[in-house]
Amino acid sequence: MGGVTPASLAPILLVLGDEELLATRAVSQAVAETRAVDPDVDVREYQAGSLTVGEIAEMLSPSLFGGRRVLILRAGQDARKDLVAALLAYAKDPDPEVCLVVLHVGGAKGKAFADGLRAAGATVVPAAKLKGDRERVAFVRDEIRRAGGRCTDDAAHALLAAVGNDLRELAAACSQLMADTDGRIDADTVARYYRGRAEVSGFTVADAVMVGDVPAALEALRWALHVGVDPVPIADALADGVRTVARVASAGRGDPYQLASTLGMPAWKIRTAQQRARGWTPEGLVRAMQVAAECNAAVKGGADDRAYALERAVFSVAAARQGSTR
Repeated sequence: MGGVTPASLAPILLVLGDEELLATRAVSQAVAETRAVDPDVDVREYQAGSLTVGEIAEMLSPSLFGGRRVLILRAGQDARKDLVAALLAYAKDPDPEVCLVVLHVGGAKGKAFADGLRAAGATVVPAAKLKGDRERVAFVRDEIRRAGGRCTDDAAHALLAAVGNDLRELAAACSQLMADTDGRIDADTVARYYRGRAEVSGFTVADAVMVGDVPAALEALRWALHVGVDPVPIADALADGVRTVARVASAGRGDPYQLASTLGMPAWKIRTAQQRARGWTPEGLVRAMQVAAECNAAVKGGADDRAYALERAVFSVAAARQGSTR
């Protein structure tokens, strides 16, 4: 952390947005920079919704033993009015030995708190979910650049098509590409790296179509076929995606960890399927399962145009979901 000095440490950071990866990185960087100045820094975490004014006063009071502190306040939008008032009063004259990091998801809830911190001079670190391909492409290129590599726009688009839009997965993919290549990454590099990785491309198609994102599903499908992924695993992934959502939806809105043993699935897969199930009706899911079965039969039965069979299935599953939302 070269170049970090006591004067360069911000006394108050407002991490604004609901993208978990960006928020986590902002907190990690604040801790690392403070630790570079004081290796014995005291780091403490609090939940804004359960913190009292008395506790905040104690938390911000000078330490008997001296030394720097990083105080991380999570879910700032949940802070009660008296707590907000106390923190905004503190923000006008913060302790230079303390780094107060407030995480706030943005939006209308608790907006006065975020606005007040900003007005008091807090350093704002954006952590909002990325919107649209342009921002995601910029994220991928920046990830590669930070690791010392170079990445073309085409390569970033190719990686998005192969991996999907989840930032954690994209960051992991960038890291893996940097580890396994010379750092100069173009579309051919990505195509070579992901050729044959049906578990990535097939499930990317399924994930997109189950939430009704037809453009993303078609882009992922065409990319998978372009890099030589066999259509059969893609059809299998589509069928598995529909079947998983149907099973989880029929189990109700239980806790993923409690449902894991009942359904014989890992909790993360159940949680993902519960999110995918929003907007589906039982009738829509029955229709989607029929479509997936027909697609499987066409692809495995050697249909003349297996790519067309897969594209038609994408549109038909999306139509079944759209019928669910009417």
